[in-house]
Amino acid sequence: MKHQFLSLLVLTFALAGCKQAEVSNNELLGPVSQVRHVAWSKNTNIYEVNVRQYTPEGTFNAFKAHLPRLKEMGVDILWLMPVNPIGVKNRKGSLGSYYAVKSYVEVNPEFGNLEDFKNLVKEAHKLGMHIIIDWVANHTAWDHPWVIEHPNWYDKDSTGQIYSPFGWSDVVKLDYENQDLRKAMIESLSFWINEADIDGFRCDVAGEVPTDFWDEARTSLDRIKPVFMLAESEKPELLINAFDMDYAWKLLSIDNKIAKGKANAIDLENYFAHLDSTFPVGAYKMNFITNHDENSWNGTAQTNYGEGLKTFAVFTATIPGMPLIYSGQEADYNHALLFFEKDPIVWGNYRMAGFYKTLLALKHRNPALWNGLDGGSFRRLHSSNDTAVFAFIRENGKKKVFVMMNFTGKPQQITLSCKGFYGKYTDVFSGSEMKLPKKLDRELKPWEYLVFEK
Repeated sequence: MKHQFLSLLVLTFALAGCKQAEVSNNELLGPVSQVRHVAWSKNTNIYEVNVRQYTPEGTFNAFKAHLPRLKEMGVDILWLMPVNPIGVKNRKGSLGSYYAVKSYVEVNPEFGNLEDFKNLVKEAHKLGMHIIIDWVANHTAWDHPWVIEHPNWYDKDSTGQIYSPFGWSDVVKLDYENQDLRKAMIESLSFWINEADIDGFRCDVAGEVPTDFWDEARTSLDRIKPVFMLAESEKPELLINAFDMDYAWKLLSIDNKIAKGKANAIDLENYFAHLDSTFPVGAYKMNFITNHDENSWNGTAQTNYGEGLKTFAVFTATIPGMPLIYSGQEADYNHALLFFEKDPIVWGNYRMAGFYKTLLALKHRNPALWNGLDGGSFRRLHSSNDTAVFAFIRENGKKKVFVMMNFTGKPQQITLSCKGFYGKYTDVFSGSEMKLPKKLDRELKPWEYLVFEK
């Protein structure tokens, strides 16, 4: 992005009372993203698809039947977990890990064939959605052909043997000092754009692969088609030239602690203040309450958030960044999906679909919530109860979104008298019109959230 656009979005915080801190371009100390985001990403959300568990069939064709429902809910970007064949050697469980890739240019026969996948992409595009696929560049399965054909493409331990990183026994680590490997990996990435017309990649453990490789890969891929790139990382340098977006893991950790009473709203303010000085200006942060790893290994969203689940979902959908929804969230599915076995989601009546539709529609229509430099400013509004209640306003020109939420399981009284929030609004969830006074006194119910749009 060009530097002159920086003034469009500066994350600002009230330092005392309700006084807003003013920050000029010359005072920006953090890095600046040079990535040119694809135009369609400016007000989008992202939805993670676990193809194996999505339907009883676990195929691309079976998942395709869900596209109209997801479109109706407001989903924009479909992130498919790895679609590649899974290694057999040292496989975990009976079906193996999606992230033990046996071939970078083939489709997992468990899901269908290449034509099935291409038809899925075409159908998603017809509906105005975009598809990115999970890419595992740090390691391959032990029985990937490269292990035999190009053993020098793999990293070696102190004894000169290839090895499994992080104790992941079903995979073996690649060595990016080898230029031929880099060339082959970029060719493999390019294959999916050229053959299937996908729109980008979510890159697994991206921080373990050299940043200069990702920079090179992004340049090459954009020559074929402008792409969207998501890094599984919180390494700011990856967002300078290579990736559009990374993970909000630190925020996830704070949210989990708040839900358990081990942190509070002040910790959220500190998080945003840190982000303001370290996160590349113009880049996107992916906000989430769960994903495939969290769900399978660290507990369901219902277990981790309890009665506060909707509160945290609203929070992640209205703060700066792009909200993620994982397979099953719209059904309020309270089950930790097995990772190495078949364990299909039981969908029921999609009881949370309307809730998410409301949030996603708000992000679509109100520029205050758009992503990166297209979005609005973010300002916490200090109140009489800052430890328990987090109130903030996002503003882009005349468009505003004002949010208040009680981050505790007890009723909380709040007095808010900041400038800038009062006026006529629509309650996003009830649809009622109201006028907020200059001094707002209110009791918030346990985990209550209020979202007002102007």
